Amino acid sequence: MESLFGNMVRALRKDSGLMQREVAAFLEIDSPMLSNIERGERKARREWIPKFAELFKADEDRLLTAWLADKVQELIQGENVAKDTIKVVAKNMGLSLK
Repeated sequence: MESLFGNMVRALRKDSGLMQREVAAFLEIDSPMLSNIERGERKARREWIPKFAELFKADEDRLLTAWLADKVQELIQGENVAKDTIKVVAKNMGLSLK
């Protein structure tokens, strides 16, 4: 599955001119784990999002949105009622879908 969060992290890292090992050291993880996150093969922890935002000087809400979108997509992908489920959740939360 394509990872919005992983792609965003990779783009931010490259735009920042940082190497994977530098980002991994900042997060206190190993480089292969970061590589897996960027490729969507491993999920980042929620508590890492502020650290990514700090390091890349990026909008934390934008990173969180991508992270949550990946979680939701993983959960409902392939379900024939995915669209209806999203509508129900949005209505239940008092959100309007545009």
